[in-house]
Amino acid sequence: MTKTTYAKLTWDEQGQPVSTEFDDIYFSKTSGLDETYYVFLKHNNLLERFRNLKNNNCFVIGETGFGSGLNFLSAWQLFEEVAPHHARLHYISVEKYPLTIQDLGQALSLWDDLAKFSKELINQYVAIHEGYQNFIFANGRVALTLLVGDVHEQLPKLNAKVDAWFLDGFSPAKNPQMWTDDLFKQLARLSKINTTLATFTSAGFVRRGLQEAGFVVAKDKGFANKREMLYGHFQGVIESRPNRRNITPPWYSRLAETNFANRTAIVIGAGVAGASSAASLAARGWQVTVLERNHDIALEGSGNAQGILYLKLSAHQTLQSRLLIEGFGYTRRLLESLTNQGKLTKNEDWQDCGVLQLAFDDKEQKRQQQLAEAFSSSLLYPVDQQQANQLAGLTVNNNGLFFPEGCWVKPRKLCQALLDHPNIKVLCNQNVVSLDYQVTHWNVLSGENTLATADIVVLAGAADTKQFMMTNKLPIKAIRGQTTELPVTDSSQALSTIVCSDGYISPARDSKHCLGATFNFHAADLALSNKEHRENIQTLKTISLDLGDRLQVDHLDINSLEGRAAYRCTATDYLPLVGPIADRDTFLHDYQVLIKDSKKTPNIPCHWIRGLFLNVAHGSRGLITAPLCGEMLASWMENEPFPIEQDLMEACHPNRFYIRELKYFRRNQE
Repeated sequence: MTKTTYAKLTWDEQGQPVSTEFDDIYFSKTSGLDETYYVFLKHNNLLERFRNLKNNNCFVIGETGFGSGLNFLSAWQLFEEVAPHHARLHYISVEKYPLTIQDLGQALSLWDDLAKFSKELINQYVAIHEGYQNFIFANGRVALTLLVGDVHEQLPKLNAKVDAWFLDGFSPAKNPQMWTDDLFKQLARLSKINTTLATFTSAGFVRRGLQEAGFVVAKDKGFANKREMLYGHFQGVIESRPNRRNITPPWYSRLAETNFANRTAIVIGAGVAGASSAASLAARGWQVTVLERNHDIALEGSGNAQGILYLKLSAHQTLQSRLLIEGFGYTRRLLESLTNQGKLTKNEDWQDCGVLQLAFDDKEQKRQQQLAEAFSSSLLYPVDQQQANQLAGLTVNNNGLFFPEGCWVKPRKLCQALLDHPNIKVLCNQNVVSLDYQVTHWNVLSGENTLATADIVVLAGAADTKQFMMTNKLPIKAIRGQTTELPVTDSSQALSTIVCSDGYISPARDSKHCLGATFNFHAADLALSNKEHRENIQTLKTISLDLGDRLQVDHLDINSLEGRAAYRCTATDYLPLVGPIADRDTFLHDYQVLIKDSKKTPNIPCHWIRGLFLNVAHGSRGLITAPLCGEMLASWMENEPFPIEQDLMEACHPNRFYIRELKYFRRNQE
């Protein structure tokens, strides 16, 4: 993965964008909108196909070259006009050089007919960084997955089946590096029988390449002054030697059976992970019951006064870093969307004030230098101490990195907004003790009392997940953390951004600053600890002695300080557990050949526990990862395109630990 480079544009005499990188136009000078309708919508027969969709169907469009988003917005407009109300559109598009928000707004201002849709795209067009960036529109009816990066790097990681392809992008003469046999093979891999395609070009090598990949291709009159264009459909191709790189092991394969008759779900836990899971399912028409053991939602790990969206990254762009970047983008856009819907209030429930990470020692200074070289300045950039002081609004102790799109949010408010849906019912004071599957449905029990019944169950109750027989061997643990709430003073209100070292302090909200949070690996209770209050205050002093003085921390009565203690749930590899659950004993038996040969892939379908799913172990980054993982869960259940790359999905899959068990057996035998 390389850092994001934004498109460099000039504007012609008609006010239309031209790429300086490829010396090519983004759309027809005659009429870009008419070209989109003629080439892509008409030649993929989308009017009739959208109209004939059934309720709960999801139609998937794949595109090479997002550009200004004109094709996406046109497809969305047609979908809204003719598709059944409960059908969904998932649009997947690759873009190596995304437009800045300013250029996007200027380009889309040319199309008054699309103004309603353009506005929604622009409202959410934040945190557009490398990897898979997901957008949700129209109350969940329309999804956009923007694959930011080179098409030859991004498409091989995609797990999806596409119904129609828009082969756009710049012309083969200007952009030959995109139009290759490798691209055509990826299009075939991601297609199903009768998947259609259309493209403005009629280049002979494109036609031949598509045919060799298994597409039936025909020519038609081109748009405006273009003589010809290509369109066609996939008829399938039999490979004599399958490409092992594209074979998904059975323990990470799609579920063979996703036909849940009643589309009912029970989510256990009403924190950020549970609320996100419920919201993603409800948006797809599921009837969801959320069971919470406390008297109200989000009173445990999701109950802090303020949570921060902050990216602790690696310059080596590890799996965890990639997940954080993609989750960060999704949550930022979610906050914008919920605000536009009136469910959150900006600067009251959340604030995009940025995050300042201080270089508090030599090791951190070196790490930050590497990060500044590895990532684009739109994500993070270095600041000297004077600049850091200006950003913070007071004197901090060090220089550092600034994350301009970072923010704080009230986690309980976010959970309330996510759960505010007519398809979601929340039941509190529900102490779940056991689960029982009965042929077609799950019963969730408290003793002998049935609390709820549904097709599927999502476990989102953090470390309590280990109480169930089906999940008690998963390596997750609870780590205590404590925040300290410091009363605001007249001078401390100058703090204008979140500032971090080993911990963090947020700008004042509700007459207090939130300071934290400790990590205590051994505590067995949640009583507030004066020792941990002192640790938080010491962290504040490493952040800013000036702010410590403004808050008069040396004169505070430790015994009277307020705060919260809760458990974070983490896995041993610090990645979340998201997805369906296999029966462990059957798994270890079926795949025991891996003990002798770790490279062998047995042709044995995985024995899933039908209708049981996980969304847990988000640690201290739940605000960033849990909402995106809610979408990932829904994609499992609906057999939709995954919103993250295949390797990231596998890295978050619960089965990864069963595979490691088998490898551990192998090492012990050697």
